[in-house]
Amino acid sequence: MEKPLILIADDDKAIRLVLEKKFNRSGFSTKTTDNGKTLLSWVEQGDGDLIITDVVMEDSNGLDLLPLIHQIRPDIPVMIMSGLNTIKTAIEASTGGAYEYFAKPFDLDHVLDVVTKSFNSKKNKDNIRKDDGKYIDDDLPIVGSSPSMQEVYKVLAKLVNSDLTVMISGESGTGKELIAKALHDYGSRKEKPFIAINMAAIPRELIESELFGYERGAFTGADKSTKGKFELANEGTLFLDEIGDMPIEAQTRLLRVLQDGCFTAVGGKNTIYTNVRIVAATHRNLSNMINDGLFREDLFYRLNVVPINVPPLRDRSDDIPLLINHFIKKYSDNNNDKKSFDKDALRELKDYNWPGNVRELENLIKRIIILVPQNIIDKGTLNSFMSKFEKNNSNYASASLGASVEKHLNQYFDSHKNELPANGLYDRIVHEVERPLIVKTLNLVRGNQLKAAELLGINRNTLRKKIIYLDIQLGGNVKKN
Repeated sequence: MEKPLILIADDDKAIRLVLEKKFNRSGFSTKTTDNGKTLLSWVEQGDGDLIITDVVMEDSNGLDLLPLIHQIRPDIPVMIMSGLNTIKTAIEASTGGAYEYFAKPFDLDHVLDVVTKSFNSKKNKDNIRKDDGKYIDDDLPIVGSSPSMQEVYKVLAKLVNSDLTVMISGESGTGKELIAKALHDYGSRKEKPFIAINMAAIPRELIESELFGYERGAFTGADKSTKGKFELANEGTLFLDEIGDMPIEAQTRLLRVLQDGCFTAVGGKNTIYTNVRIVAATHRNLSNMINDGLFREDLFYRLNVVPINVPPLRDRSDDIPLLINHFIKKYSDNNNDKKSFDKDALRELKDYNWPGNVRELENLIKRIIILVPQNIIDKGTLNSFMSKFEKNNSNYASASLGASVEKHLNQYFDSHKNELPANGLYDRIVHEVERPLIVKTLNLVRGNQLKAAELLGINRNTLRKKIIYLDIQLGGNVKKN
């Protein structure tokens, strides 16, 4: 039986030799070139069962060759490899019809595994998407070439042309909204609205009216009918940020909308149909929240169709120089006054833990651009700024509950800018703290309400009333008695 022939195109001779050796040992035959024209001539002659090509070659660009190859041989799988490790490259490879994308440096065993699976599959044709003739011209503000970010790019590239619901998880400041925006901006809904709503910044009694709209007279202050975010985002993307902060009662209605594809406005009777792509994000551990009765398990599975985990900055410290250059370029007023960091300062930045992630780095760079006159930033200058960050982070890590609540309230009031929040603030804040306290206590005593009441210092009837009022589901460890 004739060995499958792999065509390899790359301007780096060492890479060609390594791939050639790996495939030949594994039962494949190979032909290699550093020239795009040669590769195309092989394709026109009918040579090859699979192509692996770099983006950058001696005379051409592998991404530009994709539509030409598919026009000549639409059935042949083309795999793209690139040292230009950006989200733009990954998406261009995917939308151009590449079977797979490998970021350099890649794992040879992984490449071999993908190639082997492509030959074993009888559905190769289904995996090749036709080129739509549109390539991406603008860079996204998502910066990083680390392996962990490459995994994010690969998932993104496969999702942009789908309507699958996505759950983006990651610590605060990692750039979850940028990921959501990228899914929208490079997908089929890009000409339609992208609407973002932050669950943590909206009072719980207003969340339903924010999401679904309300009719005039639905509640005090509703002097006119107003569309909700679902209706405003119709045919586009609705980004539900900090979904873990959504109250349990609002989660129930959201689940119904996701199931039925329709809703009614608050105080309304007419059914409104919605066609939106849902992208959710959270920095919380939703699995723990489900166990604590704070998040609906059925809603989690509705939202978590495709999970994307955005890595913290401390896990991709090699991206810090790229991020620094990006922020310096973004915030410097003129090209002659751009800052740079010496080696010791850069090492200090890479060794730092970055609890505030990319947002913390961005704020640091903005401060340095404004406050530091010299263009070369040394370790001493940097430490005068970093020490303040470390002190603040340390204080926050050991903060009391009161300090944490105060921090949340500051953010809450800031989100209203110059306007006052809705009346009833006291009950809302107490409600927010009371529910997780009671759920945790009930779980601690294995659902024994008498013991829970004693531990909380309230009588049993009061506890039962609060369980009903707070909509605490008695299940799992939390038992009726």
